[in-house]
Amino acid sequence: MEPEKRGNMLYIISLAFTIYCIVMSLKTIFIPNTIKGKLVSLENFLYLTFVYITILIGFGLIYILLETKGHQVLIEQYPMKTEDFVERLGTYIYFSAVTLFSVGYGDIAPIGIGRLIAMVEALIGYTIPAAFVARAVFDLERK
Repeated sequence: MEPEKRGNMLYIISLAFTIYCIVMSLKTIFIPNTIKGKLVSLENFLYLTFVYITILIGFGLIYILLETKGHQVLIEQYPMKTEDFVERLGTYIYFSAVTLFSVGYGDIAPIGIGRLIAMVEALIGYTIPAAFVARAVFDLERK
């Protein structure tokens, strides 16, 4: 297989797998009996933490995957001096975290398709706590 075709195949598989992981992580919030009926517990806190981490890293990977294919999705106010992949990945995961947990700081802004992806991520970030609390209350009422 040609290197370019292999690269495209790897890109598509990586993107699809990342989106799958995000969807499955979100799905666990809505599946019955995943929360043991306690409103606050270490287990529930860890569960919520891992859901956030999965989504945060997943969106960071989506941003970096799109960038590696030539789509500019973010613009930085203070650009990095190097183009090291690990540093870029760190920037995208940072942007993902800021988008998921807040409305952003303004030091990095999404552009192009990145705006749509950032809106979806922000919506998920606002929805998770509400879904988690509703789920805990619903499970508590069932018992």
